Parts: sequence; structure tokens; C-alpha cells
Amino acid sequence: MKNKATALALLSIAVAAPGTGRAAPKAGGTMTVYVGTYTGGTSASKGIYRLRLDLATGALTEAGPPTESASPSFLAMHPSGRYLYAVNESGGPTKGEGGVSAFTVDGKTGALTPLNQQSSRGGGPCHLSLDAKGRYVLVANYGGGSVSVLPVQADGRLAPAVTFVQHEGHGADPGRQKSPHAHWVELDKANRFALVADLGLDEVLVYRFDAVKGGLTPHQPPYTRLAPAAGPRHVTFSPDGRHAYVINELQSTVTAFSYDPQTGALGELQTLTTVPAGFTGPTTTAEIAMSPDGKFLYGSNRGHDSIAIFAVDAATGKLTPAGHQSTRGKTPRNFAIDPTGAYLLAANQESDTIAVFRIDRASGALSPVGEPYRVPRPVCVLMTKR
Repeated sequence: MKNKATALALLSIAVAAPGTGRAAPKAGGTMTVYVGTYTGGTSASKGIYRLRLDLATGALTEAGPPTESASPSFLAMHPSGRYLYAVNESGGPTKGEGGVSAFTVDGKTGALTPLNQQSSRGGGPCHLSLDAKGRYVLVANYGGGSVSVLPVQADGRLAPAVTFVQHEGHGADPGRQKSPHAHWVELDKANRFALVADLGLDEVLVYRFDAVKGGLTPHQPPYTRLAPAAGPRHVTFSPDGRHAYVINELQSTVTAFSYDPQTGALGELQTLTTVPAGFTGPTTTAEIAMSPDGKFLYGSNRGHDSIAIFAVDAATGKLTPAGHQSTRGKTPRNFAIDPTGAYLLAANQESDTIAVFRIDRASGALSPVGEPYRVPRPVCVLMTKR
């Protein structure tokens, strides 16, 4: 019995995750990875690329031919998994405005089939999301400095926008903030309030959301102001919905907030830099995301070309810097963490690559997996279990 117990103990050590002392989670199956890109000009991209991520090895492979679409720079999946939506920064149906395209998703292969396209009601749409019930698509128009809401019909097609909100004003940076630039829009976990990060105004605006009519009504107070010339770009929530984190493009910082889901109130906690001490080169931030377990926060630096890592205090929501990882390419525009929390995929826009990193669940550290996968002008990474 003693020898048997010893053997079992040795076996448990052998399968433990390196450096953690805890059993490594079992990995298996695959994820479908959709990549939104920039098309046109010198880009060789054709639209939305479809890849397969092996959860056992972290390997990326082609899952099928790309789906043609004009600069589908940001993607969002319907809650049912049956439809995918993309903003078209160019090539919209109305002159001077961008577009929003709808696609069906094949339940077995993940292949996309175009459904229809509607105007985003503003120039340069750069972000979109869906409400919890999948009835509406919310769109942020960067060039137009506006937000629109488009109904989702029963067959997944989009109807024309039923709500349009034009932002007004400017920020402190004369080069980047002469006018509003809505850069991100998403509903909180209660589907009650819509938050909008406006890079041009240095504000995160809060709207009450009408889940029946798709309406947006300014909340009171209507916004939370960031530091002058911060340039708030994207926001992410903690898994429990009680904290929000804003990545500020122009100053390369992250601001942590408490969030009250009952009142929609944001309370600033702290602001930290996303680049190492002493770094003085030109750089801006892009994406922000939290690990599914809420233990680590990640942000991308374009110029420093890295992912900044922060440990999250579960009780207070505050952050502690936990290092940086090179993205093995240039200009990491966007990245995504797979739903199992095992991998982070970074889209290096200027080097035409997707880099895969394994996430250490104990430290949050990122370890490169294989060689970066080639995709022309990648902008957005969206992963779904299939």
C-alpha cells in the first residue's frame, strides 16, 4: 500500500502545471477563430478569416476560405451563436457612412454566409456589440463621433437603425481630439446601461438602455471624465460586473473603476501605465481584456508592441503590474482570450500575424506557442467554441 501511495503521489507531481503545484487543467477540443481585417489599398486581405485553435497544443490552422467583406474591422457573435456581425469601416451602403454586415454561422463548420448590410449612420464604425437577448446591435462610429442601435430580425438580418446619438464637444489634444470619437460601446452585464468610451471627449458616457425599443437615454450623471488627453478607447468588466477597466489610448494607461450595476455609477480607483518604467518611445494602447477567472487584466501596447499584464485584487478591484510580453510582431491592434482561459491570441496588424500565447493560470504570464500565424492586416480576434 505504501508503494502504491508513493506512486500516486509521484504521478500527481508529474501532471502538475509547471511552477504552480496544482494539477494542470485538461485541454481538448477546438475553438473557431474569426479574424476581422482591413481590406483595400495595399492589403492582401479579402475580409473575415476563419481559423481553428487546437486547445491541446495551441496550434492555429486554416478552417476554410475567407468570407469577403469590406474592412470588417470588428466582429461580434450573436448570443445564439447562429449569427455574426461586423462593422465595415468602408464600403457601407450609404455615402459618407460605414456599414454593419450580418452573416449566418454554419453550426458544424463555422462557415459564414452573408445576410445583409445596413448603414452604421456615421463615419468610420470601429466597434459593435449585442444586447444580452440578441435583439439589438450597438455600434460606435469613430469618425462620426456617434452611436447607433440596429434591430436584429428573426432571421438574423439587420433592420435600419432605430436609435442614433450624436456626441458633441472636443478634448484637450488638438491633434486627436478636435471632435468626438466614439470608440467602444457595450451593455453592462445586467443589460441595463450602455457604456460608450469616447476617445475624443475623454469621457465614458452612460446611457439607460430600453431593451424593448432599443433606445438610449442619457443617464445622470451622463458621463465619467478621464484625465485630459487620456483618450479612453476600450472598456472591460470584471466577471462579477462590479468593476470596469478603461484602457486609454493616448496616454498608454489603464484606469480601474468600481461599478454599481444598480445605478450605473462609476467610481475611479486608480490609473496605471501600461508600458515599462523608463520606456520613452512612441506608443499607444488598443485592446483590454480580463481572464475568465477575473484574476488578471491584459492590455495591448502599439509601439512598445507588447501585452501589459496586471494582477487583479478580487476584493477591491485594484491592479498590480505583473510584467509585459512581446507580441512577436508589430502593432498589436487587438487580442482575445479564449473562453477556457488557456490561450491569448494577439493580432499584429502591421506584421500580418496572429501570435498565440499560453496563459499561466497562477501568475498570468504569457508563453509563446509555435510561430505566429499569417493573416493579412488583422484587426479583431473573435473565438467561439465549436
